[in-house]
Amino acid sequence: MLTASFEVLNDRFARLALGNVHLERLYTGCRWSEGPVYVPAGRYLLWSDIPNDRVMRWDESDGSVSVFQAPAFNANGHTLDRQGRVITCEHRGRCVSRTEHDGSRTVLASHFNGRRLNSPNDVVVKSDDSIWFTDPTYGIDSNYEGDAAASEIGASQVYRIDPQNGHVSVVIDHMEKPNGLAFSPDEKFLYVVDTGVSHRTEGPRDVRRYALATDGRTVHGPGQLLASATVGLFDGLRVDVAGNLWVGAGDGVHCLDPEGELIGKIRVPEVVANVCFGGPKRNRLFICGTQSLYAIYVRTTGAAWPLG
Repeated sequence: MLTASFEVLNDRFARLALGNVHLERLYTGCRWSEGPVYVPAGRYLLWSDIPNDRVMRWDESDGSVSVFQAPAFNANGHTLDRQGRVITCEHRGRCVSRTEHDGSRTVLASHFNGRRLNSPNDVVVKSDDSIWFTDPTYGIDSNYEGDAAASEIGASQVYRIDPQNGHVSVVIDHMEKPNGLAFSPDEKFLYVVDTGVSHRTEGPRDVRRYALATDGRTVHGPGQLLASATVGLFDGLRVDVAGNLWVGAGDGVHCLDPEGELIGKIRVPEVVANVCFGGPKRNRLFICGTQSLYAIYVRTTGAAWPLG
């Protein structure tokens, strides 16, 4: 029997849920939880507490929580590259950085056309080792999540970092506030959330789907509107092996099928910012609520690659 943690809107979602499984709160005490990433080599999860300027660490072996890094450049989104290194979007650093195996920090992208980035938000690594990230203004809009500043670029865009030469190029330039992003399991599509409603009452609260060009480095046109948030706004998202999207929303995690139909929800008592799959079998969904870290087991697994 399914617990109240799952809200089934279509039988297809029931097949993704597990009986007698409950949402678990692993930690609380943050100001704004964001950017989870599971590190399988160490069996731990990292996530950001942006206003408190720290990255937290949850240890799967004993359930303990500690501060992994502080100060942390008001870090937001994280992901892993194919070498197991952590890639981070920094609000205050206004860059995308990489934590090397020895713990040192390498800045991968901080400028575009000689101008500072706004405040990189979320990031994903493609199987060709290229790094794709969003760059809205949330980290420079005030001093709460970074340092208040004017945008030097004058736009919020989606970028790609070339794995061979580090060149930064614009992939999408027509969104208001690009936010969470993820590739489909076959990497034929890029999903990007636009949270422009945060700055404009009638702004978007959408997920858009972009078909990748044959070169795998660009996308075709303005993309397709896949879904709009029905409660609050969408934020971060990840994709499972079947191509379903698991998206943070105002009342929990919304599960969309590959065509954007809302088929079910995981009820969370806080606004959800972002999610990731983890655990040894990648069948545990970790959820960043406003002040807390949650987790729930599901009957699916995160896409084998990209790790997202």
